[in-house]
Amino acid sequence: MTAVTEKVSEKVQEVLHPGNEIPGAPGPVPPTVDEPTEPTGPLPPKPDQRGPDTYSPTGQATGTPQEEVAQGGEFLTTAQGARLYDTDHSLKAGPRGPVLLQDHHLREKITHFDHERIPERVVHARGAAAHGVFQGYGTAEKITKAAFLGKDVETPVFVRFSTVLGSRGSADTVRDTRGFATKFYTSEGVYDLVGNNIPVFFIQDAIKFPDVIHAGKPHPDREIPQAQSAHDTFWDFATLHTEATHHTLWNMSDRGIPRSYRMMEGFGVHTFRFVNAKGATTLVKFHWKPKLGVHSLVWEEAQITAGMDPDFHRRDLADAIESGAHPQWELGVQTFPDTEDQMFEGIDLLDPTKIVPEELAPVQPIGLLTLNANPSNYFAETEQVAFHVGHLVPGIDVTNDPLLQGRLFSYLDTQISRLGGPNFGQLPINRTHAPVNDMLRDGMHQTAVHRGAAPYRPNSLDGGCPFLAGADTGAYIEVPEQVAASRKVREAAASFDDHYSQPRLFWLSMTPTEREHIVAAYTFELNKCWETAIKERALLVLANIDSELCEQVAAGLGLPAPRATVPVGEPQPSPALSQLGGRWPADGRIVGIVTAGDQDLADVRSVRQAVLDAGMVPLVIAPTGGKLDQDGEPVAVQRTFATARSTEFDAILLAGAPAPGADAYGARDAKVDDAMAVVAGIDPRVLLLITEAYRHGKALGAWADGVEALETAGIAPDAPGVVASPGDAAAALEGVVELLAHHRAWDRFTPSV
Repeated sequence: MTAVTEKVSEKVQEVLHPGNEIPGAPGPVPPTVDEPTEPTGPLPPKPDQRGPDTYSPTGQATGTPQEEVAQGGEFLTTAQGARLYDTDHSLKAGPRGPVLLQDHHLREKITHFDHERIPERVVHARGAAAHGVFQGYGTAEKITKAAFLGKDVETPVFVRFSTVLGSRGSADTVRDTRGFATKFYTSEGVYDLVGNNIPVFFIQDAIKFPDVIHAGKPHPDREIPQAQSAHDTFWDFATLHTEATHHTLWNMSDRGIPRSYRMMEGFGVHTFRFVNAKGATTLVKFHWKPKLGVHSLVWEEAQITAGMDPDFHRRDLADAIESGAHPQWELGVQTFPDTEDQMFEGIDLLDPTKIVPEELAPVQPIGLLTLNANPSNYFAETEQVAFHVGHLVPGIDVTNDPLLQGRLFSYLDTQISRLGGPNFGQLPINRTHAPVNDMLRDGMHQTAVHRGAAPYRPNSLDGGCPFLAGADTGAYIEVPEQVAASRKVREAAASFDDHYSQPRLFWLSMTPTEREHIVAAYTFELNKCWETAIKERALLVLANIDSELCEQVAAGLGLPAPRATVPVGEPQPSPALSQLGGRWPADGRIVGIVTAGDQDLADVRSVRQAVLDAGMVPLVIAPTGGKLDQDGEPVAVQRTFATARSTEFDAILLAGAPAPGADAYGARDAKVDDAMAVVAGIDPRVLLLITEAYRHGKALGAWADGVEALETAGIAPDAPGVVASPGDAAAALEGVVELLAHHRAWDRFTPSV
């Protein structure tokens, strides 16, 4: 045993977790609130942990102590053992960049990270995708020469949505950031817009990307928890790197649990540069605005759905497209002058943790995206599609955002590892729709059969082909941006230091109901952490956003609320950040129609057809499956009382008050309360369906005996979001459609924040 190991072991014995008979501690020693600064070696495993016995690659026992095959030493080093003085900043030409290619530490760290998972994506492994078309409006022609944004130009696209942290087998409805990646097969080559449903990111520099993902992923010893941030390592990182605060707050809001990919905004996150035909430049931020509005799940709904249907989002997307309710988004841009300082209204446009409020820079629509076809093979298309922020076309260029600059390296490197070599662009889903003559040869999975004798230039053997293009023949030419001479530093610009004013802007822009959800999310997440020190550090962060937020979360944690350590400003709220208050189309909404059986089928038939005519999807819910009224006009049953759960519906229509079904007893269906079945006279699973939907703020409509079912469930016919029309099914449906325009009956929620 080395001297360092002995020293660490002694320390562990001195400060082992008190009460460590309770499992769940992430490590053998409790952390401090303050970041540790005294160098010590790696901690040993907990008492219940051990590594594999030590053998050589050829199966021979070596007898080497396990700690000698793990990481060693007190200081951070490169893979070759060179000690490092900084791992938070890329090597740049001055504080504002660009990042220098000679940064061996950045390249080693990112490269090693990019090759950690085979073949699953390291991040965004859980995804769903669809084919579609993008139509340019022509409104961007003055600021960019990109051909696909021209008026009425139609461009095929493939769009992949995803969660970030979970594995391919994780659930869809976890609280997480969502990817929104679009591959445009333009006439000038492939253009990839690779963004998220949150407009800011956790970190400001790509060199920290391996760190934040390692922190968010399951703990490395137990591989839990899966697909969530509610654990110690994530909050340890997020509270020590307070630049993560803005993104974390968005994630704790309703944005972290979208109702559907169809109702999710998308953002390019970074600032990009448009170039027009005259060479003039404009800085832009990309926005995808869903035609159905932005809508989210409530937390209990998300939890139930993860168990009832872990494929909820991919199923919703595929079902909507198959039913003809083709999802649509408008692509818009915020535009900014391309000034030397690259600031706008005091906001640093190169800082990926900052937004520009839409009230300061309105989003200008430049095109329409429509998803109209599902993939025919998940692996060949959704899994093998390869995006890269460096897939650019003339008219669109990058900026010196240090997170973007690292992504320009990382995405290409990732695809080479994940898809087995440099020819991933030749896979059918990745193939460009523009002619290729690249002089690239051979390599793994080469499927092109190249001709000619001279894959180099200039040449005479192949007649000089391929020739270089010019600006007048469609060449991609980088903007000749001035790079100021400066010293090499691992630093960030001073404007990157503000980590709290924009989170406070977001908090102040939320409605009382949305604030309640944020408080609940922080309380849940931090209560899942084992370490009190991490909870206390998180409260310090929240105090710097808002005292009320901090106090409410602290009360839920059973801890005192600290005071702010930085001045709390009073930014002007941005109403555009709230999801509430708008009216949206009901296209593609899922409406459950509860029927008792054959006696109410006339109304069920008419309402079902009216739901279809309104562009929504009706699902008939009956005591048993099959078809009702076999002798007349049959009505197919899509869900039974045993298989239906409120979480899959946007609204519930009650055509009757069904008596308990033959399978309505607890031993057969755990959703059944046997006592309730006897007392109420209505199938208890229908009552559960109604009460859950009501609790989650969903629209309820009833007529005839359905009104009785509402009352039996304890729901007043005149309650918010309830339409009770005893003798008129059409009126009940009309009222429900009106309610769906607001997504939920928000009046049911009584906020206290």
